[in-house]
Amino acid sequence: MTSRGKKIFLFLTVVVPFLIYCIVYYAPIIRNAPFKAKEFVSVEYKWGVGNKLDNSYNSATGEYKYLNDKDSLIVKHIELNARDKKYLDSNADEQGFWNLPDIVANDENDVKNSKALRYFMKFNYQTKSKEVTYLSDFEGNVRMKNAAVQMQKIIEQSITDAEERQKK
Repeated sequence: MTSRGKKIFLFLTVVVPFLIYCIVYYAPIIRNAPFKAKEFVSVEYKWGVGNKLDNSYNSATGEYKYLNDKDSLIVKHIELNARDKKYLDSNADEQGFWNLPDIVANDENDVKNSKALRYFMKFNYQTKSKEVTYLSDFEGNVRMKNAAVQMQKIIEQSITDAEERQKK
């Protein structure tokens, strides 16, 4: 057998079956992903101290409310474009947002009594939604905390970028 024939034989016996295996095994998993990007509808984001979440943003309505330095409530209308929504959805996948528990806090008493900064993030899809409440004084699993913090920063940055675009 020639050298070229050996390479073709090796390719047909190793690479092709591996590709077929990958397609057969992973196609249903990808098709039935829990949160599909094409079904993404909106994101809700709220934050504040304790149980009082005065600041909020809802991408479905575009309503952005926050307290400024003088404790005055500012209400704006800010729309996220399709690119922003896709960016948020893909980052939620990367950060493992879907694997976070509904409440990222030290314990049950902490949730009820904490005066720490609290963030509420909710991703709405056509058939389901995922919400996470994160308390900034969380001292548990570092990976869980990093995922929640990163997601919170990404949402804030997306809102800020959309606000800057509207000013222009």
